[in-house]
Amino acid sequence: MSLTVRARVTARDVDIDLEVAQGEIVAVLGPNGAGKSTLLGVVSGLLRPDAGRVELDGRVLTDTATGVTVAPHDRSVVLLAQQALLFPHLTVAGNVEFAPRSAGVARREARARAERWLREVDAAELADRRPHELSGGQAQRVALARALAAEPHLLLLDEPMAALDVTATPVLRSLLRRVLRDSGRTALLVTHDPLDVLALADRVIVIEAGRIVEDGPVRRVLTRPRSAFAARIAGTNLVTGTVRGEALESANGLVHGRVHDDCVPGTAAVAVFAPSAVAVYTDAPHGSPRNALRVRIAELEAQGSTVLVRSDTGIAAEITTAALADLDVHPGDSVWFVVKATEVGIHPAALRA
Repeated sequence: MSLTVRARVTARDVDIDLEVAQGEIVAVLGPNGAGKSTLLGVVSGLLRPDAGRVELDGRVLTDTATGVTVAPHDRSVVLLAQQALLFPHLTVAGNVEFAPRSAGVARREARARAERWLREVDAAELADRRPHELSGGQAQRVALARALAAEPHLLLLDEPMAALDVTATPVLRSLLRRVLRDSGRTALLVTHDPLDVLALADRVIVIEAGRIVEDGPVRRVLTRPRSAFAARIAGTNLVTGTVRGEALESANGLVHGRVHDDCVPGTAAVAVFAPSAVAVYTDAPHGSPRNALRVRIAELEAQGSTVLVRSDTGIAAEITTAALADLDVHPGDSVWFVVKATEVGIHPAALRA
């Protein structure tokens, strides 16, 4: 494995065990305070764990058992954050040259690297400008060139597009995808945007309360989430409970669905279904639908021609604006959410250490 992290930071209640293959891009998801920044801090060397070991391409960077601690600037690890943090007194070219120069690379070679990476990020024409003359998107492209000019073995991306406007974000996302794929870089990407995950990542880990609770390929995690946060990122409903035969016993009652083979009766599991699969009724539905849940509307969120009806239980239904007008319901009203069993997948719950 290219990167191995086993680290415990007691004060933050973080205990992480992670391996990343050479050239793999792993998206790191999780709520605020879950431990994502702690992970990046430990890997970059900005934070020393109470116990653990960090190894990159066979080189030990941190080992609390033997006292090894490689300085951040000597780890071949580069962090690209939300803010570009360019040196205001240097030109764009000077900023990019700074990374290899600070690593002891000769001036001519550093200049050649800067020219190469500015071309790679479509910013060669900005070489003579100062940071104050750049837009947010341009500055972040230059920051990416500076990070890559250091030729790191590992790139840490800490929500690099969070501070950009809606026009600059897709441009940088496309650029990142091309550069990362072409260069075969190994990277950890912290993000809250599912588009970043879909466009850039090979694999997803979800951190909650300082532990990795999900780890798998992008498609599997976003289509069959096992944690509440992953479900929220994927825009999917998730109900937690315990496997009971062909159903999930939850706080909302029994939820029937397609039970995955890995589910064992009596164990924790989650029921997952799309908001678009949920029908909304003001009266108890006729007949005997498999899943009819009594909920109270918490909020209504317009999404173009549809409306997301969010309930007080966290479950959401996506219906058309015309259907909402016919229902004539408002926040605080009680309604029935109905979903067919064939639309519900029941999977093992997220694992917690």
